[in-house]
Amino acid sequence: MQLKNLKSGSDVRGVAYGKEEDIQLTDEVVRAISEAFVVWLSDKTGKPDLKIAVGHDSRLSADRIYEVVKDALRSSGAEVYACGLCSTPAMFMMTRFPEVNADGSIMITASHMPADKNGLKFFTKQGGLSGSEITELLDYAEAGRKRKSHTLRLYQRDYMQLYCDYLVSFVQKSTGLEQPLEGFKIIVDAGNGAGGFFADRVLRELGADTRGSQFLEPNGNFPNHIPNPENKAAMDSICAAVVKNEADLGIIFDTDVDRAAVVAADGTEINRNRLIALASAIVLEDTAGATIVTDSVTSDGLAKFIGEKGGVHHRFKRGYRNVIDEAVRLNREGTVAPLAIETSGHAAFKENFFLDDGAYLVTKLLIKAAQLRAENKTLKDLIADLQNPEEEREVRLSFNVPDFADYGKMLIARLGEFCESHDGVIPAKTNYEGFRANITYASGWFLLRMSVHDPIMVINMESDRICGVSQIARFLYAFLSAFSGIDTQPLKIVANS
Repeated sequence: MQLKNLKSGSDVRGVAYGKEEDIQLTDEVVRAISEAFVVWLSDKTGKPDLKIAVGHDSRLSADRIYEVVKDALRSSGAEVYACGLCSTPAMFMMTRFPEVNADGSIMITASHMPADKNGLKFFTKQGGLSGSEITELLDYAEAGRKRKSHTLRLYQRDYMQLYCDYLVSFVQKSTGLEQPLEGFKIIVDAGNGAGGFFADRVLRELGADTRGSQFLEPNGNFPNHIPNPENKAAMDSICAAVVKNEADLGIIFDTDVDRAAVVAADGTEINRNRLIALASAIVLEDTAGATIVTDSVTSDGLAKFIGEKGGVHHRFKRGYRNVIDEAVRLNREGTVAPLAIETSGHAAFKENFFLDDGAYLVTKLLIKAAQLRAENKTLKDLIADLQNPEEEREVRLSFNVPDFADYGKMLIARLGEFCESHDGVIPAKTNYEGFRANITYASGWFLLRMSVHDPIMVINMESDRICGVSQIARFLYAFLSAFSGIDTQPLKIVANS
């Protein structure tokens, strides 16, 4: 198979568990990519002798791939730091912790994807590889680039404790207290992914009562719910657990802990726009006038909230790497942009190497929660004036044509022309992705865009009144139904709802 078919944004992903004939991440494929990474990293760093850390999440195929990667690295002459079950952010930090000081690292994960999938995520000291660097790495692998130089140096210990200590120390130093969470009841839902460590090794160390936490045990079948803060069943589960256990706060992570969301004591979800607003409010207290970089599907209410807090909302493209890279670019050019955050829960702070780290985001929230308690306030109070839409909907439309990318570009261009002939449709002044516009008579907005990873077209819609989304959907259906190259049936259903 062509290895480039395994590229998924800035990761490598594919089927890794199940029927032998369906498996894409075979031992041979994993070995070829791992061996190529050693050569690629050596070329990039100019170092012949490399230290590389490797870890994995709780997926069914994790142990198999982990052993293959370790063996491939050792046969390539690299010193290997075997970290075992880890979070994705912790694997990047292995390049930063002086106890390891790895030149690069590999995390075996496929984030929130189904249990039969897995993947490889690569880091250097500068951060995760970009999409173009993944392409370059796969070119190395397809060309059979590798080196033969066996090493016996394999270090195996509880490296995850370094990361836990890092988080605990951060909270203690920021609050000036050894146990700043004493008196808090905080429950964690790890979804049977890699995030169970946070309850025992972070929260309890900081004094929190974590009784009622659920699904902390790693289980690659994900028997309770998909570990994904955007999944309705997952959010319903943690919300119910918070209320049932009379907790002060609930925390939910995705499989590899690079995303998170929280739940208030009354069961209110603080994710998506609410989570961005909360993180923005905290950042803007410390950095007045800062620019907050988000993805393209954030709400008008959020933009207003950030503006009223004295910040600048920079709505960019969908995709966490796009958001992070844009924040890095802005800072390089002199704009103060300390936070890059996507509605999916990926949040990256400049102070934390612009690493998208769900656990670090949560520690920032915990620090603020501890400080607010002295004022008899909660995190929810920080976003009390955020205007939330009455309705929101995402619709995904499949293409019926092979050249879907060009067809999608054509539809986006033609939609702009269509909107010009309709009163009450106001295109966004600044737009970096697809086509976004407000519809005044529907009290809402829409964004038509191409998916970041899949050959589909996505429509995001929000309205400040009931039935506004269906009105927006009818407007878009009137346009898109004239084109045979795309399946508009899902949009028709919303339009008729």
